[in-house]
Amino acid sequence: MPDEKNHEDKGWEGFREVDRAIAEDRLTSYTWKKTWADPWGKAGLVLFGVLFTAFVIFVIIYDGLI
Repeated sequence: MPDEKNHEDKGWEGFREVDRAIAEDRLTSYTWKKTWADPWGKAGLVLFGVLFTAFVIFVIIYDGLI
């Protein structure tokens, strides 16, 4: 897929990868990879996963499903 936009502008260099991700409909994958590469983002994802898992376990035990 040829790139129709002019990417020679110096002000928009940082957005080249994001623009390609949008054009190829892979923005979600791009966002997850960037978040996982960032130490704070990785910590946030791990913390969210742990808290969500703890909540699910709490609900299962509290409701007596086990």
